[in-house]
Amino acid sequence: MAVALLGVGVSADALAAVGPAMLAGIALVVALSVAGGYAIARAFGLPRRMAVLIAAGNSICGNSAIAAVAPVIGAEPDDVASAIAFTAVLGVGVVLAVPALAAWLGLAPLAAGAFAGLTVYAVPQVLAAAAPAGAAAVQVGALVKLTRVVALGPVCLALGLLSRRRAHADLRRLVPWFVVAFLALAALRAAGVLPPAAVHAAGQISTWLTIAAMAALGLGTDVRALLAAGPRVVAAASLSLLLLGLLALGLLTLLGWA
Repeated sequence: MAVALLGVGVSADALAAVGPAMLAGIALVVALSVAGGYAIARAFGLPRRMAVLIAAGNSICGNSAIAAVAPVIGAEPDDVASAIAFTAVLGVGVVLAVPALAAWLGLAPLAAGAFAGLTVYAVPQVLAAAAPAGAAAVQVGALVKLTRVVALGPVCLALGLLSRRRAHADLRRLVPWFVVAFLALAALRAAGVLPPAAVHAAGQISTWLTIAAMAALGLGTDVRALLAAGPRVVAAASLSLLLLGLLALGLLTLLGWA
């Protein structure tokens, strides 16, 4: 609900700031991150399915991507549990590190938001990571992150074809409902249908729901799960996340944002 209502606050300026070049760059970053993350995991001797789970989780949207990809590739429950356990803990660390790193690199607000959207796992986490850079950073971060989330559909379909399994013919499962709602509300805002009072109220409600979502993420994180994930999973996930960060900075530099 927080993400869907955030669509009401998306301005035309934020959309123009992202632009087609950034959208194409996001798709390229996701593709390279999935391929690179898989290669890193395999280099550490992890099984193929585990390597796919780690690569997809880091590259797209953390636990949600792992849960979506697992049945498509026929992953074992133990592999899914290990991948989710570590990304849940790592995701919290990324939320804390991204704002500090963006400030250290001297990124402008829009670049800081895009960096958060390109690297942080969950959508509420992106909002929290981008918030220190201001409202514009939050809007851009949400747009960039939602573009990554939309990539989950094509990635699942591609993995289903590669593994010679049906990627759940129901495409509605591969595109989260909140993405559709976000886009619909953003379109209504752009069309001028929504009155200013509604825009303001939606923004306030979205803020409080985001706070609630972040609290829930914190309550659902067990630091002890990190110890159960295993050193190879920890190393592979950490290095693949580092790769994603480097790809994100490379894209921002290429586009002249950083």
